[in-house]
Amino acid sequence: MLSRIVLIAVTAVTVLADVRNCICDTGSPSAAAVSGCSLCLEADKHPASETIILVRDKDPLKPNRWLALPRARYDGANFLAQMAPAERLLLWNTAIGKAKEVWRDEWGIAMNGDVARRQCHAHVHIGKLIEPENDRGIYVDGPESLPVPADEAGYWFHPVGNRLHVHSGEQNNERTLLK
Repeated sequence: MLSRIVLIAVTAVTVLADVRNCICDTGSPSAAAVSGCSLCLEADKHPASETIILVRDKDPLKPNRWLALPRARYDGANFLAQMAPAERLLLWNTAIGKAKEVWRDEWGIAMNGDVARRQCHAHVHIGKLIEPENDRGIYVDGPESLPVPADEAGYWFHPVGNRLHVHSGEQNNERTLLK
Protein backbone atom coordinates (compact mmCIF):
# COMPACT_ATOMS: atom_id res chain seq x y z
CA MET A 1 0.00 0.00 0.00
CA LEU A 2 2.74 2.45 0.94
CA SER A 3 4.59 1.78 -2.32
CA ARG A 4 1.39 2.53 -4.27
CA ILE A 5 1.02 5.87 -2.44
CA VAL A 6 4.65 6.77 -3.19
CA LEU A 7 4.17 5.86 -6.87
CA ILE A 8 1.04 8.04 -7.09
CA ALA A 9 2.86 10.96 -5.42
CA VAL A 10 5.87 10.70 -7.76
CA THR A 11 3.59 10.49 -10.79
CA ALA A 12 1.62 13.53 -9.63
CA VAL A 13 4.78 15.61 -9.14
CA THR A 14 6.06 14.61 -12.58
CA VAL A 15 2.76 15.52 -14.24
CA LEU A 16 2.65 18.85 -12.39
CA ALA A 17 6.20 19.57 -13.53
CA ASP A 18 5.41 19.01 -17.21
CA VAL A 19 5.60 22.43 -18.89
CA ARG A 20 5.88 21.31 -22.53
CA ASN A 21 2.63 23.08 -23.46
CA CYS A 22 3.31 26.26 -21.51
CA ILE A 23 3.38 29.47 -23.53
CA CYS A 24 4.38 32.41 -21.39
CA ASP A 25 3.04 35.81 -22.30
CA THR A 26 5.79 37.85 -20.68
CA GLY A 27 4.07 41.07 -21.73
CA SER A 28 1.18 40.25 -19.42
CA PRO A 29 1.36 41.15 -15.71
CA SER A 30 -0.13 37.74 -14.90
CA ALA A 31 2.99 35.96 -16.25
CA ALA A 32 4.82 36.76 -13.01
CA ALA A 33 2.26 34.67 -11.13
CA VAL A 34 3.00 31.56 -13.21
CA SER A 35 5.95 29.80 -11.58
CA GLY A 36 6.93 28.00 -14.80
CA CYS A 37 7.43 31.35 -16.56
CA SER A 38 10.06 32.91 -14.29
CA LEU A 39 12.99 32.06 -16.59
CA CYS A 40 11.12 33.54 -19.57
CA LEU A 41 10.76 36.75 -17.59
CA GLU A 42 14.45 36.59 -16.62
CA ALA A 43 15.54 36.11 -20.24
CA ASP A 44 13.45 39.09 -21.34
CA LYS A 45 15.41 41.33 -18.93
CA HIS A 46 18.59 40.75 -20.96
CA PRO A 47 19.48 42.40 -24.27
CA ALA A 48 18.73 40.41 -27.40
CA SER A 49 22.45 40.45 -28.21
CA GLU A 50 23.13 38.29 -25.13
CA THR A 51 22.66 34.85 -26.70
CA ILE A 52 23.33 32.73 -23.58
CA ILE A 53 22.53 34.00 -20.10
CA LEU A 54 24.07 32.81 -16.83
CA VAL A 55 22.01 33.27 -13.68
CA ARG A 56 22.10 31.88 -10.17
CA ASP A 57 19.31 29.44 -9.45
CA LYS A 58 16.75 31.40 -7.41
CA ASP A 59 15.43 28.28 -5.68
CA PRO A 60 16.46 28.74 -2.02
CA LEU A 61 16.94 24.97 -1.78
CA LYS A 62 19.67 25.14 -4.47
CA PRO A 63 22.08 27.84 -3.27
CA ASN A 64 25.09 26.33 -5.10
CA ARG A 65 23.51 26.10 -8.55
CA TRP A 66 23.82 28.18 -11.67
CA LEU A 67 21.66 28.05 -14.77
CA ALA A 68 22.58 28.68 -18.38
CA LEU A 69 19.71 29.60 -20.67
CA PRO A 70 19.39 30.78 -24.22
CA ARG A 71 17.97 34.27 -24.60
CA ALA A 72 15.73 32.93 -27.39
CA ARG A 73 12.57 31.06 -26.50
CA TYR A 74 11.98 27.50 -27.66
CA ASP A 75 8.43 26.30 -27.05
CA GLY A 76 7.48 22.68 -26.62
CA ALA A 77 9.58 19.58 -26.24
CA ASN A 78 13.28 18.95 -26.91
CA PHE A 79 14.63 22.49 -27.08
CA LEU A 80 18.12 21.28 -28.11
CA ALA A 81 16.70 19.93 -31.37
CA GLN A 82 15.21 23.36 -32.09
CA MET A 83 18.47 25.24 -31.54
CA ALA A 84 20.95 25.96 -34.31
CA PRO A 85 24.15 23.93 -33.83
CA ALA A 86 26.21 27.11 -33.22
CA GLU A 87 23.84 28.28 -30.47
CA ARG A 88 23.84 24.80 -28.89
CA LEU A 89 27.64 24.81 -28.84
CA LEU A 90 27.65 28.30 -27.31
CA LEU A 91 25.23 27.07 -24.60
CA TRP A 92 27.52 24.15 -23.74
CA ASN A 93 30.73 26.20 -23.85
CA THR A 94 29.22 28.93 -21.67
CA ALA A 95 27.89 26.41 -19.13
CA ILE A 96 31.18 24.48 -19.05
CA GLY A 97 33.16 27.71 -18.65
CA LYS A 98 31.09 28.72 -15.62
CA ALA A 99 31.27 25.19 -14.18
CA LYS A 100 35.08 25.13 -14.41
CA GLU A 101 35.30 28.62 -12.91
CA VAL A 102 33.30 27.60 -9.84
CA TRP A 103 34.10 23.89 -9.33
CA ARG A 104 37.34 23.27 -11.28
CA ASP A 105 37.18 19.59 -12.36
CA GLU A 106 34.35 18.56 -10.00
CA TRP A 107 31.52 19.96 -12.08
CA GLY A 108 28.51 18.51 -13.79
CA ILE A 109 25.90 19.89 -16.14
CA ALA A 110 22.38 18.50 -16.12
CA MET A 111 19.38 18.95 -18.34
CA ASN A 112 16.12 17.53 -17.07
CA GLY A 113 13.89 15.65 -19.47
CA ASP A 114 10.90 17.40 -20.97
CA VAL A 115 8.43 15.84 -18.53
CA ALA A 116 10.43 16.73 -15.39
CA ARG A 117 11.19 20.36 -16.30
CA ARG A 118 9.47 22.89 -14.05
CA GLN A 119 10.35 25.91 -16.17
CA CYS A 120 9.16 26.20 -19.74
CA HIS A 121 12.16 28.30 -20.79
CA ALA A 122 15.06 26.14 -21.97
CA HIS A 123 17.88 25.89 -19.44
CA VAL A 124 20.60 23.63 -18.07
CA HIS A 125 21.78 23.26 -14.49
CA ILE A 126 25.42 23.89 -13.60
CA GLY A 127 26.75 22.52 -10.34
CA LYS A 128 29.18 20.41 -8.41
CA LEU A 129 28.85 16.76 -9.35
CA ILE A 130 27.68 14.53 -6.48
CA GLU A 131 26.55 11.47 -8.44
CA PRO A 132 29.05 8.63 -8.12
CA GLU A 133 30.79 7.70 -11.36
CA ASN A 134 29.53 4.65 -13.21
CA ASP A 135 30.29 2.98 -16.51
CA ARG A 136 26.89 3.68 -18.06
CA GLY A 137 26.67 6.29 -20.76
CA ILE A 138 28.92 7.39 -23.56
CA TYR A 139 32.14 9.36 -23.80
CA VAL A 140 32.49 12.28 -26.21
CA ASP A 141 35.52 14.35 -27.10
CA GLY A 142 34.02 17.73 -26.31
CA PRO A 143 30.92 19.92 -26.26
CA GLU A 144 30.67 19.89 -30.06
CA SER A 145 30.02 16.12 -29.81
CA LEU A 146 27.27 16.27 -27.18
CA PRO A 147 24.19 14.50 -28.50
CA VAL A 148 20.79 16.00 -29.17
CA PRO A 149 18.22 13.75 -27.47
CA ALA A 150 15.97 11.87 -29.84
CA ASP A 151 13.30 11.52 -27.16
CA GLU A 152 11.94 13.48 -24.19
CA ALA A 153 14.73 12.42 -21.82
CA GLY A 154 17.44 14.79 -20.75
CA TYR A 155 20.98 13.98 -19.72
CA TRP A 156 23.86 14.96 -17.51
CA PHE A 157 27.56 15.06 -18.21
CA HIS A 158 30.84 15.70 -16.47
CA PRO A 159 34.55 15.68 -17.27
CA VAL A 160 36.64 12.51 -17.20
CA GLY A 161 40.18 13.39 -18.17
CA ASN A 162 39.98 15.38 -21.40
CA ARG A 163 36.62 13.88 -22.41
CA LEU A 164 33.00 14.28 -21.32
CA HIS A 165 31.01 11.37 -19.89
CA VAL A 166 27.34 11.65 -20.90
CA HIS A 167 24.60 9.82 -18.97
CA SER A 168 21.11 9.71 -20.48
CA GLY A 169 17.71 8.07 -20.36
CA GLU A 170 16.25 9.71 -17.25
CA GLN A 171 13.97 12.65 -16.57
CA ASN A 172 15.30 14.14 -13.31
CA ASN A 173 18.97 14.68 -14.08
CA GLU A 174 19.63 17.70 -11.87
CA ARG A 175 19.63 15.35 -8.86
CA THR A 176 23.23 14.53 -9.85
CA LEU A 177 24.36 17.99 -8.74
CA LEU A 178 24.90 19.55 -5.33
CA LYS A 179 21.93 21.66 -4.32
